[in-house]
Amino acid sequence: AGYGTVTTAACAVHPSGKAFVGQWASWSDEFIPSLRRAAEAIHRANPEALAILQIHHGGRSCPQDLPEGGPIAPSAVPAERPGSSTPREMTADEVVRSVNDFAQAAQRGIKAGFDGIEIHGANTYLIQQFVSPHSNRRTDRWNADDLRFPIELTEAVRRAIGSEPILGYRFSPEEPETPGIRLDRTERLLDALLATGALDYLHISLRNYDQMSLHGEDHVLQRISGHIAGRLPLIGVGSVKVAEDVAGIRKEGADYIAVGRAALMDPEWPLHVERGEPTRIVFPRENWAERCTIPAGLAKKIAETPGWFPFEEEPHGVN
Repeated sequence: AGYGTVTTAACAVHPSGKAFVGQWASWSDEFIPSLRRAAEAIHRANPEALAILQIHHGGRSCPQDLPEGGPIAPSAVPAERPGSSTPREMTADEVVRSVNDFAQAAQRGIKAGFDGIEIHGANTYLIQQFVSPHSNRRTDRWNADDLRFPIELTEAVRRAIGSEPILGYRFSPEEPETPGIRLDRTERLLDALLATGALDYLHISLRNYDQMSLHGEDHVLQRISGHIAGRLPLIGVGSVKVAEDVAGIRKEGADYIAVGRAALMDPEWPLHVERGEPTRIVFPRENWAERCTIPAGLAKKIAETPGWFPFEEEPHGVN
């Protein structure tokens, strides 16, 4: 036993959607060889696992100087965080082209050997921006209330990849902004996505699997899983590190469990959990990147982001 699926990091579907330096891409056929290498590497290292390509556009969350011409978004409304710039509002034609960009990127991923596609509709990026009444102030057919962008995009991706590959959708259930996404809006979105018949799973994005609502008394994962009510499998996530967390997230309602940081710190994490063995939930102090096979770019980001990953404490008496 091991990982059932391995999902890639976000893969940009258009140059205007690059959200971080070094992000890989799928907006042109020239990227199919690199996509193929990634799919082959996943299958080689995890022969029984399915390789899933996550496709993505950053929208207004892109750094000002990264996309040529600056960030774009549903509306010219900046994010409520320090240093955010005002994005350019997308034209109606650009919105239609963006739907097609996702579909073509998904098609390239399947051609390159991936077993499925995950639509990244979470974490403040473009698709979520179309769902949110904070970032989407449009009054045309692409307004926030009609949910047309995520629905047409999901249907377009399914048409592009055919009926056999796996298709999932990742979503953030809430956001802090006012106006913003609340759980009732997310439930409407999920109902609309389920009605398409295009998806094989849903993937909720949470910092902690047992977290409470930002705007009420609900346990978020419990409420969302109760609303889905078995209509599709739900992947849960959020600071799952030890065996007790596995039991906890299943109790909250997750059908499947995603791990990110734990998998980087302990590549054999699922085997250790299954066998009842201790899991390594900290990076070693010395040569951690090499010992855990962390690529140089990611290692640099981890080192520059205090608190993101835990490290072994220095021994007492050592300066």
